[in-house]
Amino acid sequence: MPTSVILPRLITVGENASAEISAVLTSLNCRRPLLVTDKMMVQLGYATSMRDKLLESGFEVDVFDDTVPEPTVASISAGVRHAREGNYDCIIALGGGSPIDSAKAIGVLAQHGGEMRDYKFPRIVNEPGLPIIAVPTTAGTGSEVTRFTIITDEASDEKMLCVGIAFMPVAALIDYSLTLSLPPRITADTGIDALTHAIEAYVSKKANPYSDSQALSAMRLIGPNLRRAYRDGSDKPAREAMMLGSTLAGMAFSNASVALVHGMSRPIGAFFHVPHGLSNAMLLPAVTEFSIPSAPERYADCARAMGIATTEDSDDVANTRLLDELRAINDDLKVPSPAQFGIGRAEFFERMELMAEQALASGSPGNNPRVPTAEQIVELYKQLW
Repeated sequence: MPTSVILPRLITVGENASAEISAVLTSLNCRRPLLVTDKMMVQLGYATSMRDKLLESGFEVDVFDDTVPEPTVASISAGVRHAREGNYDCIIALGGGSPIDSAKAIGVLAQHGGEMRDYKFPRIVNEPGLPIIAVPTTAGTGSEVTRFTIITDEASDEKMLCVGIAFMPVAALIDYSLTLSLPPRITADTGIDALTHAIEAYVSKKANPYSDSQALSAMRLIGPNLRRAYRDGSDKPAREAMMLGSTLAGMAFSNASVALVHGMSRPIGAFFHVPHGLSNAMLLPAVTEFSIPSAPERYADCARAMGIATTEDSDDVANTRLLDELRAINDDLKVPSPAQFGIGRAEFFERMELMAEQALASGSPGNNPRVPTAEQIVELYKQLW
């Protein structure tokens, strides 16, 4: 069966790649960008530096810095109002997954109108919005190369998955030097998020030869370097490997889709405001153990790609080592349980059935090697506690 591969038109990779922003805008015939970012990027000086350089180069640039972690319908609406007030011809998305996801949603709604809920899956949104030039500052979401965005509906506490070519940036500038200032907690959460993307893309029922090559390459980069980047944020080779691994993992899951971890992760984030990468990290060992019996060869390949098993090891040995490694990563990177995060037990258990329904409704669990029932998802949530 043929595979359609969708990527940004232009990807620039390497140290100081973000300095190419003026040339990229010129190549796209864009002169009036809206820079969508967050307060931290302004505080660190990244947004101001980029804006000033663009102004010096003759671009008319404006800044919207009111994006929020885990973007919501309200935060997107504010961005859309800002975008409609100016005659912008593109959006520069600067930051982690939240500003980039926000920019994608703002670009579509500013162009086509309506409400965010109108664009949620299973609708496939292919009508182009304002062109997005993505400049990621974390090594985790891969949002700079994916055709997805996730926006929380505060009214229903639902994380809405939105899918389609409309959400794919036209250009991505992959500059690992922007990640050198990341604190350990964000490095850990985003890094495990990227690892989850690679593993789920490889075991997904929608996996294909293209996504496989990207996923395995991502695991080879992330496996040996995640702890290094966490322990020493100034380790440039580790940061570079994590940044490229994150982007490759994004390419992989954008063209193969994610699976059960992400399906179960989104409701935890929506109801209890757990950062996306952290909720993925909480789930990854338990969901992997649940899923291995339906794809032992695939999971064993993941262990070998991560460098924790060899070709001489049997699949059973490799998978035992994979589970041990995923648990060890969570221990080493201090990933909390839901209880340790501060979630109340009564509320967590009360919401389990609804979270299971929302997980299944997202479609992601259907891509898992072992497709769960709602009851099995509830049992996994209980294990997680």
